[in-house]
Amino acid sequence: MVNEFSRSELLLGKEAMNILKNSRVAVFGIGGVGGYTAEALARSGLGALDLIDNDRISVTNINRQIIATHSSLGMYKVDAAKERILDINPECKVETYKTFFLPENSNEFDFSKYDYVVDAIDTVKGKIEIVKSAQNAGVPVISSMGAGNKIEASAFEVADIFKTSVCPLAKVMRKLCKENGIKKLKVVYSKEKPITPAESEENIKKRQVPGSLAFVPSAAGLIIAGEVVKDLVRLEKI
Repeated sequence: MVNEFSRSELLLGKEAMNILKNSRVAVFGIGGVGGYTAEALARSGLGALDLIDNDRISVTNINRQIIATHSSLGMYKVDAAKERILDINPECKVETYKTFFLPENSNEFDFSKYDYVVDAIDTVKGKIEIVKSAQNAGVPVISSMGAGNKIEASAFEVADIFKTSVCPLAKVMRKLCKENGIKKLKVVYSKEKPITPAESEENIKKRQVPGSLAFVPSAAGLIIAGEVVKDLVRLEKI
């Protein structure tokens, strides 16, 4: 029967679509990367999504975040994402958490209930805690490295954290992984050297606000979604 996911089923098959329908994925960070990941997973037929982010949509998000429009300004990002996801697939079970994830509140999340975990947050302490929590629960996890201050969407690669280079965030994460006994971690990263952003009023007030474009974090987010789908249905190629 023809439905929202008929074109996906032509490539993946009915069994794979059933797996996706019965899968639950947590996306930590619903910004430039995670917003695209969450929506792509919804459009892939995921049956359940947990969205974790405590931020609200601001006007500076509009240039790169799929959930950010003038009509959604001021909304919590998880609420805006949930609204879009349910409009795409009303049967998807969406849980939202208006939480800034850190080691201090990690015990509020039961990672064992997820089939896959996506780390798309910026805070290093939070990122390594997500990885540790997922791996301790035996749940696959994929982590986004730096997407700010870059202009080459085609430069992103999927790799193990210990095979990354150039990316400053990946360097920090490699060190933390070693310190925490983490032997492998799938990441999406870019070897493009970050550009120093121009001075602006926002940079002067907040210091080191990264520049970002519509097509760079979105590319990373879509790559992550593709990896999640392929891993869940155990396909090496689509």
